Amino acid sequence: MRRLLTALLVSSLLALAACAPHSENAIAATPAADAAQATAPQPTRARAPEPAPKERQAEPAGTPVKLDFSCKTDADCAVKNVGNCCGAKPACVNANSPTDPEGVKAECARKGMMAMCGFKAIEGCTCEQGQCKDKIAEVEAVH
Repeated sequence: MRRLLTALLVSSLLALAACAPHSENAIAATPAADAAQATAPQPTRARAPEPAPKERQAEPAGTPVKLDFSCKTDADCAVKNVGNCCGAKPACVNANSPTDPEGVKAECARKGMMAMCGFKAIEGCTCEQGQCKDKIAEVEAVH
């Protein structure tokens, strides 16, 4: 039984060692391996994909993004993440309005501010008196 346990442990360690990433700074075991490695073509590394551009418009550093709530019809409004000190905060704003939730969070951290966390579920937007307004989802009361 003890030999079986030892064999299982050794084979597990060998399997883990085989899966370990190759160190680029590792020293070759033999001079022949050094020569073979030096003459072998070096693989090129793929670059990581570029992140998608943010919705933020070009503004001077430290200037908060001004949200646009103006509208003429309901179709002019959209639910967007405008951010708050806790993180995400959806709100109805003009569909073309810039938003910068990360900038809002960074400004809160810079000023040492906090906010109420959580938000009401928004089921859509309406245009009332030229301003985008949230349509708050009605939640049934559980008795």
